[in-house]
Amino acid sequence: MESKTGLRERKKQQTRQLIGDTARRLFAERGFDAVTVGEVAREAEVSEATVFNYFPTKEDLFYSGLEAFEEELLSAIRERRPGESVIAAFRGFVLKPRGLVAETDPKAIDRHAKAMRVITDSPALLAREQRILAGYTDALARLLAEETGARDGSIEPWVVANALIGVHRSLIDHVRRELAAGTHNPELSRRMLAEGRRALDRLERGLGDYGVKPRE
Repeated sequence: MESKTGLRERKKQQTRQLIGDTARRLFAERGFDAVTVGEVAREAEVSEATVFNYFPTKEDLFYSGLEAFEEELLSAIRERRPGESVIAAFRGFVLKPRGLVAETDPKAIDRHAKAMRVITDSPALLAREQRILAGYTDALARLLAEETGARDGSIEPWVVANALIGVHRSLIDHVRRELAAGTHNPELSRRMLAEGRRALDRLERGLGDYGVKPRE
């Protein structure tokens, strides 16, 4: 029974991966707004109902996988070292090279760049991105309130969360502008890291002692 359950889960994951990969390829080729869910289903050789079983909205097809990013962010804060502040843990997480800024393969860089263009060309995706970032902010604020023992109704955790996610949001915009100007790695990565460090250095002057994890 356990073996059969594991096989079913693997097949579900494979189907989800196939649908997501197919959708992102079509979006990169033709743009998000020009591709229908029905076309994704036909290309992936599944029914539209199957697509919606895995991805409740069309935007979910593009942004699948970002749940893992949120959990990684929260884990970086939750598991910071004794004596380490929230902003120091956030710095280590957000400035860690990943995705496009860590990529050296020209073909992979081109795929990332196309994905960026798909987003900037689609008002629907830009709007969904803002909701995703707002979700990150809310989740981080709740964690900070819990970690620091903030009293009910305190806005301090929300202010800190908005400041930190604001850095992340600004770095996304910075990378897009650099890509549009033709900047690629390693220069793209160098510039992004420099901007991130400057922004976090500025915030650290006010938040450097916020949420320092007690030592054992």
